[in-house]
Amino acid sequence: MGYDHLFVEKKWQEEWANHGIFRSVRNLGREKKYILDMFPYPSGSGLHMGHLCGYTYSDVYVRYLKMMEIDVLHPMGWDSFGLPAERYAARTGAHPRETTKTNIDSFRKQLKSMGYAYDWCREISTSHPNFYKWTQWMFSLFYEKGLAYEAEVHVNYCPDLQIALANEEVENGFSKEGGFAVVLKPLRQWMLRITKYADRLIKDLDLVDWPDEIKQQQLSWIGRKEGAEVCFSVVGTAIELYVFTTRPETIFGVSYIALSATHPFVDQITKEDVLPFLQSFRDRQLVGGRDSSNSNDGVFLGAYANNPVNGDSIPIWVAGYVLPHVGSGIVMGVPAHDENDCSFARQHGLKSKVVIVEEKEGYHLPYTGPGTCIESYSETISLNGVDYLKARDMVIEWLEATGKGRKRTTYRLRDWLFSRQRYWGEPMPLLHLENGKIRPLDLDELPLIPPQIDSYRPPEDSLSPLDSVPSWVFLKDAKSGLHAKRETNVMPQWAGSCWYFLRFCDPTNEEIFCSKEAQDEWMPVDIYIGGAEHSVLHLLYARFWHKILFDCGLVQHPEPFLKLKNPGMVLNRSFKKPGGVYVSAEEVEKRGSEYFLIKTNEKIVSQIEKMGKSKLNGVSPDDLMKDFGADALR
Repeated sequence: MGYDHLFVEKKWQEEWANHGIFRSVRNLGREKKYILDMFPYPSGSGLHMGHLCGYTYSDVYVRYLKMMEIDVLHPMGWDSFGLPAERYAARTGAHPRETTKTNIDSFRKQLKSMGYAYDWCREISTSHPNFYKWTQWMFSLFYEKGLAYEAEVHVNYCPDLQIALANEEVENGFSKEGGFAVVLKPLRQWMLRITKYADRLIKDLDLVDWPDEIKQQQLSWIGRKEGAEVCFSVVGTAIELYVFTTRPETIFGVSYIALSATHPFVDQITKEDVLPFLQSFRDRQLVGGRDSSNSNDGVFLGAYANNPVNGDSIPIWVAGYVLPHVGSGIVMGVPAHDENDCSFARQHGLKSKVVIVEEKEGYHLPYTGPGTCIESYSETISLNGVDYLKARDMVIEWLEATGKGRKRTTYRLRDWLFSRQRYWGEPMPLLHLENGKIRPLDLDELPLIPPQIDSYRPPEDSLSPLDSVPSWVFLKDAKSGLHAKRETNVMPQWAGSCWYFLRFCDPTNEEIFCSKEAQDEWMPVDIYIGGAEHSVLHLLYARFWHKILFDCGLVQHPEPFLKLKNPGMVLNRSFKKPGGVYVSAEEVEKRGSEYFLIKTNEKIVSQIEKMGKSKLNGVSPDDLMKDFGADALR
């Protein structure tokens, strides 16, 4: 007789479930371990082998801990708000709530078929009202603490999807979801002040046991830099350009000033005859979003600035390599000692002046290493013959003494763009009152549930689908007695995943998001397991969110995840059209690659990449489980 894996595995999986073998229970005096998998997004394609790689890794460890008589919390849930569900609803007419529920049922069945040691009594979903009620409450708290604010910012905007996209949702100038063109567009958006926590996000990495490369990626994303802010006055105007530089010792080598395309001073200082060229430059830069600009593209604005150390007149440009969200959005061009400046200067025939030399000869420009200052003197300061580090301090002292600048620290990190123009997300719990004030909703007014809508595209005079239901948007506020308008932007998918690990500790509590007693039992997370693709943004956002709760006295630990493990990636062949649009292997096999070239003039490119739903190259475990069983698959 052969081994009937379907019968045996089903029998024992039912036995485990009936006896609550994997229930998370705390026993007095026993050690605890909180083992957490990064929970999946329940897309229609189901789980693929990449998911199972990480989940099997954690499951083996959890079973080992249980055999060692250690109390274990090992939960599972669903990151179920987001753009893919809304896109599917727009195509099929089905409500995202229904398709999400169907997908969750499918995912849960797959995971149970694998026999994983999850405590299903603690299952949560970020799109369920009893969960996002607390996400909304936390946002109201952040607003009251001054950590949430409105601002007009240039965002990656997709006209086809009609929403703003985060940088990580754009690839090569196209949306990762659907492969649509992206442009830069100024929009009024809600922001969270993550920059206020920049230094703590750096310092507290010492508290966690994470892979060095993950820590380094977080440090690079935050991008803390020490240097000086230098004031360059625009000739013939009262405008002063404040430029941050990490190398103030090169100030005598400045040959131009460059601004970002969207800097507010550009329009004020550009000469009239240059305006057509400026507009053409902006058109080129804004197409494709922030990640596709031509770095060496630029336009001379016809204006000049004075170098504060010697009074030299310096031309002012706009340049593609100057980004609005880095530094002050202005660069002092020193071609002899910076690679980007050198490349731009060569493209446009700008002069280059060497002001730092090293002892040995034969180096090539740009020279970015240590050395001694030359050609760096004026009536008020001389750096000639001085080591570059000492010269750096001398320039900063001179700037502060003369009022021409100051010592300063900046960050690559920018405040978190937190609003999205779509339907399937947490409605923001805010009322815009007729007197111009904003009132965050109180706990007794939550959850704020979105209305039923007929179309997921916004009305013509709006950017949000929620504006299509005036009866929901406009109301008389019972607490203030004033007429009010609801905020019609929703939160990003990141919001729920910023704190879900806390709710797993206390998933049915109706009075608070997670009691102190439940936190004392299980927090912090001992080992967090998931893909390296979340090494920056999800982890950074979750750490930031947790620190706000810590400052409010709502959690007891400054860091949520003590140890981080990346299980590695499962690879598979993917197929792409020009522009980075993925095509499923099934479609390529059905039609043949020549079909796309002949019918659409688009050549299919085949390559090995990480397995993922956005790449349409996931392999479902269902047939493998049916043919070989869960144990063999594991």
